[in-house]
Amino acid sequence: MNERVRLTAWVRGRVQGVGFRWFTRANALRIGGLAGFASNLSDGRVQVVAEGERTNCEQLLDWLRGDDTPGRVDGVTEIWDTSRGGYETFEIR
Repeated sequence: MNERVRLTAWVRGRVQGVGFRWFTRANALRIGGLAGFASNLSDGRVQVVAEGERTNCEQLLDWLRGDDTPGRVDGVTEIWDTSRGGYETFEIR
């Protein structure tokens, strides 16, 4: 059985003002089974919180680190935790 987890990722690079949050949401919805959000931070990073099955969260993390993102990703830092709930869908904040 695939455990439910929470992925929190901080994406740094040129990731604001390029549609990064919109594409992150679109990919989370394409993967399916994910709830959470993508939000701009004041230091120029984007924070992504996703809850769902571990394999789905790993797919989203792979996309965040891949070459298909808008803008330019210089690095992604992530932490894993247990799912806490509280999100109905994946949204942009």
